[in-house]
Amino acid sequence: MNIFQAILLGIIQGITEFLPISSSAHLVITPYLLGWKLDEAVIFPFDVLVQLGTLLAAIIYFRRDLWEILAAVWAGLRSGKPFESPKARLGWFLVLATLPAGILGILIKDQVEAAFHSVQATALFLLVTAVLLLIAERIGKKNRTLDTLTWKDALWIGVAQAISLFPGISRSGATITGGMTRHLDRSSAARFSFLMMIPIMLAAGGLSVLDLFDTPNFTSYLPAIAAGFAAAAMVGYLAIRWLLGFLTRRPLYVFSIYCAALAALVLLVSYV
Repeated sequence: MNIFQAILLGIIQGITEFLPISSSAHLVITPYLLGWKLDEAVIFPFDVLVQLGTLLAAIIYFRRDLWEILAAVWAGLRSGKPFESPKARLGWFLVLATLPAGILGILIKDQVEAAFHSVQATALFLLVTAVLLLIAERIGKKNRTLDTLTWKDALWIGVAQAISLFPGISRSGATITGGMTRHLDRSSAARFSFLMMIPIMLAAGGLSVLDLFDTPNFTSYLPAIAAGFAAAAMVGYLAIRWLLGFLTRRPLYVFSIYCAALAALVLLVSYV
């Protein structure tokens, strides 16, 4: 993997991590369509590590929210009333929502990595994302805000995040769908989705760092990884701002159509 390839993949990661069109699918499909022969040993660690760039973007964008949540959780623990304030409850709901994906990710880690090497499987999972987005718009009443969130909502959204471990099932798409099927409005569902990505991606990134150390000659990939990381962070920050504004005015149908069209294109190219 050279610097140009890493930067392009970083830009794609930054755009597609927050838009509900599956960053993992694009990181699998882009090299396939462009005919790149990348070292399979480094593909999965690179994909997860470059996601740390978008994680940094989310931390910077939501820094005030994160500080308020952490301060409220700490104050609640000190007072012996951990669920008293709305911000403290939100913090614990984020932890709860992280558990399903964390547990499933450990149990099926090998199967998830194998899926990253199959462009056909990725395309089929992308069709799942298209269906999920349609379900969100058709079922969701969009009449609840984030301050009405309950532990049942958080757990449901966490289960939605768990199914997005496979490439092609958009994490943001699945979790926004999870929130909207609990009748959160689009912006509230997206905001919770972006906040809950932070702990799970920290864990996934840490595991991938360990995997990278087991990769032969991994130091030769560090410049490419750094370039991809920086590109993903800068573009990801802009993508968050754009999508939160978009969702206050527009439905998810355009993303569903895009996912279905891209999946059909990849399947057509792969079987012809």
